[in-house]
Amino acid sequence: MTFPDPFDARLRAICDLQVPTAREGAGRHEYDGVLQDLSPDGVRRGLAALGGPADARPYPDPHDEAHASAVEDALRVRFGELELHRVNPLWHIENLDLSGYDREYAPDAERAAARLTHLRGWPSAVDAAVEALDRVPAPLAGATLPLARGLAAFLDPRGGPVHAAAGQALDRLLGHLEQAAASGPASGALGEGALARLLGSAEACEVDLGGLAARAAAERDRLVVLRDESLRRIDSRAEPSETLRRLQADHPAADEVLDSFEELVKEVVAWAADHRLTPYDDVEVRVRPMPASQRRALAGLSGAAPYEPDAPGHFNVSLPDTGWSATEAEQWLATGFNRTAMPNMAIHEVAPGHASHFRALRRAGSDVRRTLHSEAFIEGWAHYCEELALEEGFRGGDARVAVAVAVDALRRVTRFACAIGLHSGEMTVADAAARFTEDVSLAGPAAQQEARRGLFDPTYGRYTWGKFAVVDARRRAREQWGGGFSLPRFHAALLGLGAPPLGLLDTALERG
Repeated sequence: MTFPDPFDARLRAICDLQVPTAREGAGRHEYDGVLQDLSPDGVRRGLAALGGPADARPYPDPHDEAHASAVEDALRVRFGELELHRVNPLWHIENLDLSGYDREYAPDAERAAARLTHLRGWPSAVDAAVEALDRVPAPLAGATLPLARGLAAFLDPRGGPVHAAAGQALDRLLGHLEQAAASGPASGALGEGALARLLGSAEACEVDLGGLAARAAAERDRLVVLRDESLRRIDSRAEPSETLRRLQADHPAADEVLDSFEELVKEVVAWAADHRLTPYDDVEVRVRPMPASQRRALAGLSGAAPYEPDAPGHFNVSLPDTGWSATEAEQWLATGFNRTAMPNMAIHEVAPGHASHFRALRRAGSDVRRTLHSEAFIEGWAHYCEELALEEGFRGGDARVAVAVAVDALRRVTRFACAIGLHSGEMTVADAAARFTEDVSLAGPAAQQEARRGLFDPTYGRYTWGKFAVVDARRRAREQWGGGFSLPRFHAALLGLGAPPLGLLDTALERG
């Protein structure tokens, strides 16, 4: 395939420190087949290159300069100050992952060749991982082992020497993590200060965890009222918890989930376009099972990245694991894929959520905006879209829409509370799982998976935080623009910034 024009040295240094993100998120496929050097020496060299050459000038657009500076600061915190590549196996697992080559950004033969080259690099990348991962806490090792084992899905026993060598390398990584799970440090907590630095550095702002926690607690209370009042609208004679259980019991069979989502995708794409909620509505999405190495979430969306040829996005869905018992599979479907929850998931993942946002990212006006993306904004935008759909009358005010919005938002606000609890040391994984059961009615594997995710994905409260930031920016836009405010104007101005750090959203108000 033909690659886009080369990056400037400053962007290149940033991308060299987040290779999987540059390749899959931005679509810079000169990184195809390339594994990031996550050894201690490799990371030190990468950090030294940040900022580009000594005579590098600031980007001409002040917003782009602030955006790039925030990403550089975040990388220095992640790899320099906190040395997470020595603590958290997730960075190494994502470095090995091959699922990005499934997207149709190039002919099959080119992607197959890149995949093989990438697989050929597994032994050296695993050597670097084993060298680097010398501080892995036992709970964190245990939480990431299922993801690491999922990498075996990329191996073919008949694939020849490359696959055989990669399999041996994966066995070494698994052995290292199993040893850490048995004998690593007992606590996986980063500490409150480290968590605040990790969050704030990426978002160009200072983080007050106490203030955010208080706001999250108030949001939890609001959502409980919304949920219970909506459940009473459905059945005024039953207890809300009984009605919720009845709604959760109404779900497709495992082999019907993908087809059900196909229909929902058509519905939400048409609805969002009809309401002009995003600047671009040329959304095309295919539904498929979640790759095994990515099964840390119920669902996810991968769209054609800014530097890729256009292609349909993939809406990936985590179906019940084939090794689970019938009871576990039923719990997974009931709490994750019931017919009340599924439309809200389609709003979040497809339109006007992630897939619609990714269409705007392809049109962002600079290399900085097309390349560097705030995860808190990406997830916050999609989460904001859930309640936006409720506000705009999706499905004509059906109370089940409000129930789904409240239940999913409670899951996200509980993530925020558990991230703080787990990384302040105030919660164990068992405590966090119990909190998901109490606040979100999750049970079995769903509650355990959400709790474990908080260890290896300490910023997974970004959904709620990002939603707060978008809601706050919308309020300020209403105040500043007065009669000139409209949702299409606000959304176009916001998405015109790509996926900006949360501390920079006011640029949309100034320029919109």
